[in-house]
Amino acid sequence: MENETKLSIYRAARTIKRKDNTLYNALRSIYEDSIFVGEISQLWPQLPLVANLRCGLWYNPKFHSTCYFKSTDGHTNNWSFNTSRLNFHIALLAGQKGGCIIVDSTRRGKRFPDSMSKTIPIWTCVLNRSIFNYLNTFSNADASLVKQDSNTGCNSHDWDCSLHLPLWVSETEKAAIEDRLEGWTKDLETSGADIAILASCLKKPLRPLWISQKTVIWINEVPDYDSWDFTPIILVSASSTSGVTQHRTTSEFSWNYIPGAGDDEESWARGLSPNLFWNHAYDLISTGPDVCNQKVADIVEKDRVYRARRGQDAPQITIKPSISESSPCLDPLLCSDLSNITISSSDEERGIFWLGSTDLALGSSQIAAECSSNVDCVLNCDQWPISVHHQEAEAYLHLPIVSSKMDRFSLFNNLSSAVNFAKSNLTKGRTLLICCHDGEDISVCVCLAILISLFNDEVRLVSQNVRCGDDLYMFVNLQ
Repeated sequence: MENETKLSIYRAARTIKRKDNTLYNALRSIYEDSIFVGEISQLWPQLPLVANLRCGLWYNPKFHSTCYFKSTDGHTNNWSFNTSRLNFHIALLAGQKGGCIIVDSTRRGKRFPDSMSKTIPIWTCVLNRSIFNYLNTFSNADASLVKQDSNTGCNSHDWDCSLHLPLWVSETEKAAIEDRLEGWTKDLETSGADIAILASCLKKPLRPLWISQKTVIWINEVPDYDSWDFTPIILVSASSTSGVTQHRTTSEFSWNYIPGAGDDEESWARGLSPNLFWNHAYDLISTGPDVCNQKVADIVEKDRVYRARRGQDAPQITIKPSISESSPCLDPLLCSDLSNITISSSDEERGIFWLGSTDLALGSSQIAAECSSNVDCVLNCDQWPISVHHQEAEAYLHLPIVSSKMDRFSLFNNLSSAVNFAKSNLTKGRTLLICCHDGEDISVCVCLAILISLFNDEVRLVSQNVRCGDDLYMFVNLQ
């Protein structure tokens, strides 16, 4: 009886949480937060506004550019400087414009996402150190590189290479990060990145600044960014940081505010993109929560038809309830919001996509189960097994690869088996279908590994030249 009571309380709590996280609540929260982002951007209108993908892209109708700084690279004891995500274009943009404003958001409990608290500060510091080393290395060969700049007064000797972190990051954590800076700087310098272009573009060292909805800014005392002795990377966390659910009411509707509503858009957006949202923002916000779901469905479908008629990529959006009919629900409207969005491509080949003349094909695990008789063998990279028509052991292999969030080494640990399976079948002239849950993630990575391992530059099978080990490890890191 006690277990049943706990279970019912748990279900009720989950149901209430889902009811709070409706589509209208998410879009209305994004719209309200975008007003704050617009106010901050107007304080320094000359600085370009940049969205940190993917969450940040929701919080303004127009961005100058985008960047990709992952919060996982700033998680405690998992700090990283990733050379596959250098975001060099942002450093060059900041150098050209005198700085930039980066927008992101985070869920309840934090003022700033880890991407802003630590990932970007690490990035600015490593780039500054690399520029400093470059200036010192070539100071004798080209005196103009270290000659005092008439506009900024900066040279290699006063170039700031310090690690600048927000005050809420502990000194212990800061010291641990500083111990790794030298290694990250060497990684950047040996990665092939063009430090010379960066050094010629940046007249002042990069430095992050943090602004949230709790930051106090005196409007009549906004500093001119040109007056600073650094190139500002202004980090704007769009959402409010209240630790409790905020029930807000207007003259027409009541709704629940969701901090960081733009995060994890697959779980709530129902196929709506940031661009589509801002094209119809007033209509969606003003019509209220009762018809929001249907409005979004109509907008998404009209956009799909528009793109399909012009020969553009137009996947069909299907909504599948994630709760069984036996699950309790507090009201009918709530049930319609408890759904997962999956994308299945409508194609003449029934969702199987062949890669030229390689005998390799991609598809979802569902398509593989339905159409396995159309191929000679199947490599299933989904977490779950599927039923296929092939009875021979050598014609079917299941590698339960999970996402990097669950196991960062899962893909790497299974690549050798995948390549060997592909080699044994492709060399016999067999066709191979590689599938995963949606056919768009893990299966694509595995297929790329097979292509670079078994095929030459002319896309011809070269079975005797199978690359593995360090090459595959580097490939996984690049993904």
